Amino acid sequence: MSQLLEVNNLRVQFRVKSSMVSWLQKAETPFIDAVRDVSFKIKEGETFTLVGESGSGKSTLANAVVGLLPTASGSINFMGDDVTQMPDKQLRAYRKQISMMWQNPTGSLSPRMQVGDAITEPYKIHNLSDRDKQQEAKRLLNLVGLSARFQDRYPHQLSGGQARRVGVARALALNPKLIVADEPTAGLDVSVQGEILNLLNRLQDDLGVSLFVITHNLNIVRHISDRTAIMYLGRFVEEGPTDDIFVNPHHPYTLALLSANPEVTNVGALERIALKGEVPSLMHRPSGCEFHTRCPFAQELCATVAPVGIDFGFEYSATCHYPR
Repeated sequence: MSQLLEVNNLRVQFRVKSSMVSWLQKAETPFIDAVRDVSFKIKEGETFTLVGESGSGKSTLANAVVGLLPTASGSINFMGDDVTQMPDKQLRAYRKQISMMWQNPTGSLSPRMQVGDAITEPYKIHNLSDRDKQQEAKRLLNLVGLSARFQDRYPHQLSGGQARRVGVARALALNPKLIVADEPTAGLDVSVQGEILNLLNRLQDDLGVSLFVITHNLNIVRHISDRTAIMYLGRFVEEGPTDDIFVNPHHPYTLALLSANPEVTNVGALERIALKGEVPSLMHRPSGCEFHTRCPFAQELCATVAPVGIDFGFEYSATCHYPR
C-alpha cells in the first residue's frame, strides 16, 4: 500500500492569554500546546485509530489534519503535498479528497435542511453543478443502507443510527481518499455500533477509502483498526500495529487503558492498573515524563528527564524510560 497521509512533528496551539496580560505577567508564552510533536502515517486503504482520554487532543489533531485549525509548526503531507503550505485554491482541492464525520451526527446537520439537500451540499460548495442532486442523494443513501424516502426527512426525524448513516453518506459525496471519523459510535446502542462499524468496513473494502478513526471506546478499535496510536496530553506515547498493542502493550498508560477494559484483552484479567491523581493541566505540564505523576511504575528519572521513543520494530514505538 502506498502512503496517503504523513504528519511530521505537528504542533497545534491555542492562545490562553492576551498579549497585554502576557506582558504584564511576564509569561513566557501566551499559548498552550494542545498537540505537541505528533508524527504518524496512514496508507491507502488503511484504518488508523487514535485512542486517548477526553481532552487528550484527539479531535484537535483531527481538525488540524482536515485543515480546520491552523498549525504552529510541523507538516501535514497528503499524497506528497504539504497541506500547511497550500494556497487557498489548492487547499480547496485538498478538502475534496478528505471528509469529516462529526462526533454529534444529528447536531452536525442543519435542522432546516432535508437529508437529501444535506448530503449533496458538498456539490454546491465545490461548484459541481453538473450533478443530478436527486439521483446522487439516492445513490449515497443506498451506499449506507437507507432508502430513497429518507431524502425528504429532517434531522429530528432520524434515529441516532440513521443520523450516523446520513453522516457517512455526506462524507462519501465527493469520493474522498480519506475519511476522518470522530467518535463514529458515540451515543449509539451496542447493536447499532456494530452495524455502523460493519458499514465502514464494507465501504472501505468496496471503495478503497482510508479511515482515520478517533475514539476512546476500546471495544471498537480491534474490530476495525490496522494501526493504533495512544495519545496523552497532546503527545503520542505508543503507536504500532493494533493487534500488537492489544496483545503486548509497552507503555504504562496503554496498559492501564487496556486493563480497565478486560473484555477487550486478557491484560485486565492479569493485572488491573488504577491510575492515581488527575490528568495534569496543559498550562502546567509536569517535568520529565508527563505521565509520571500518575504512573504506578514511575521512578526518580521519570520526574526529571523526558523519555525518547523506543523502537520495537515493525513500525512499533513507545515513549517510556521503563517500557513493560
